[in-house]
Amino acid sequence: MNLNFNSPLFEVIRDEKKCVKCKLCVVQCSNKVHLYDEKKDIFKVDDMKCVNCHRCAVLCPTKALVIKKYPLEYRENAMWTDSTIKEIYKQSQTGGVLLSSMGNPNPFPVYWDKMLLNASQVTNPSIDPLREPMETKVMIGRKPEKLEFDSKGKLTTKMYPQVELSVPVMFAAMSYGAISKNAHEALARAADDLGICYNTGEGGLNKDFYKYGKNTVVQVASGRFGVHKEYLNAGVAIEIKIGQGAKPGIGGHLPGRKVGEDVSYTRMIPAGSDAISPALHHDIYSIEDLRQLIFSLKEVTRYEKPIFVKIAAVHNAAAIASGAVRAGSDAIVVDGFRGGTGAAPTRVRDNVGIPIELALASIDQRLREEGIRNQVSLLISGSVRNSADIVKAIALGADAVCIGTAALIALGCHMCRTCVAGKCNWGIATQDPELVKRLDPEVMYKRLVNLVSAWNHEIQELLGGMGINAVDSLRGNRLMLAGIDLNEKELKILGIKYAGE
Repeated sequence: MNLNFNSPLFEVIRDEKKCVKCKLCVVQCSNKVHLYDEKKDIFKVDDMKCVNCHRCAVLCPTKALVIKKYPLEYRENAMWTDSTIKEIYKQSQTGGVLLSSMGNPNPFPVYWDKMLLNASQVTNPSIDPLREPMETKVMIGRKPEKLEFDSKGKLTTKMYPQVELSVPVMFAAMSYGAISKNAHEALARAADDLGICYNTGEGGLNKDFYKYGKNTVVQVASGRFGVHKEYLNAGVAIEIKIGQGAKPGIGGHLPGRKVGEDVSYTRMIPAGSDAISPALHHDIYSIEDLRQLIFSLKEVTRYEKPIFVKIAAVHNAAAIASGAVRAGSDAIVVDGFRGGTGAAPTRVRDNVGIPIELALASIDQRLREEGIRNQVSLLISGSVRNSADIVKAIALGADAVCIGTAALIALGCHMCRTCVAGKCNWGIATQDPELVKRLDPEVMYKRLVNLVSAWNHEIQELLGGMGINAVDSLRGNRLMLAGIDLNEKELKILGIKYAGE
């Protein structure tokens, strides 16, 4: 007898007085939580299958459904919590590694919320963005040491390739396979409309999206899925993925159930096979090896595209970033430990890496101290939730940010954190054709445009309030930040003073 000690995580409550028995909940739930017994004319609910995606409750025409945490509670114990006990039950039953989706949910400090922005008053007056020009455009790429002009004022300095962003925001790397084709289309179309970029992730580029090349960053990861000459030349920039915030030091895994014919063709692997990324690039064992790959990619793209290097925010991230700059990268992307993922070992996601705010500050400071900050652009991802987070990130030293989870929430994600199952009821983290159809890219790309456009307005308001009329003027200006509820060590790493000093 195989005992299962686990209880449901959630309870589905149906108000029989409100329910009109339209059976929409039965049709809409990909997890088969709702069942209808025709003979007895009653609904049955399998609470064990509920992941709290909200699909049934949101779409119910009479709002007859409510989902709550399952009421069974263990005796209070600060050491042996409910989640700890349930994880032990699950592993003792299955013998498997615990997998989780999305970012680290544990109550670690959110440093964005412990930093406050400065504002202008009299001697340095504020700027009204409604009546005065505000510049939120940024250029991503290596900058020259100095600019030289001829006698007629014509620029003679050879400029490095740049990526122009109308707003200091990009859509973070999310691979085709991990998310649906419709989700990718929404991201690509929104990037094109906004004048920013989206990132293919490590799953290659679907042939239907080559037309969005000028707004596409193509990724080269350890598995080299979908990487070929045409792919490398399709985008406006190339990103070498060394690490990822949700799972530093390990590779990736896309289950075979998500590898249909189209994903198979794009990734260049057999249909139905697991796509397993190695923990490391098997041609990179040193900074010199990284340099060789960077310049190989520059060669194949005729030195026309900037090369990004993506690393996870770890304890020695500043040293790693310094090495990547010296290896020839044009931009460093740093992903914090709250960065999202389709699937990661729970123990890795929740116990490895550091907050992006601390990594960003330490990297920017080290590159400045070494005199190489101007040689590279610095982008960050992993827990950027709103326009204020973006402004604070730029003040800490970032050139721009990448958003992943926030973008998916704009597409309808309800953070049930079961992406790994491939049964996303909102058509995002799934390859099931019937579920994919639930996400209409024609509708959803406009939501992404609305989100970033709203943030752009707010960024201008915040800049104006500080008496700054351009994003570039804020970059690394930590005098615009003050800390609250932080200790001396945290203030020192962030490079800011305490509020009121």
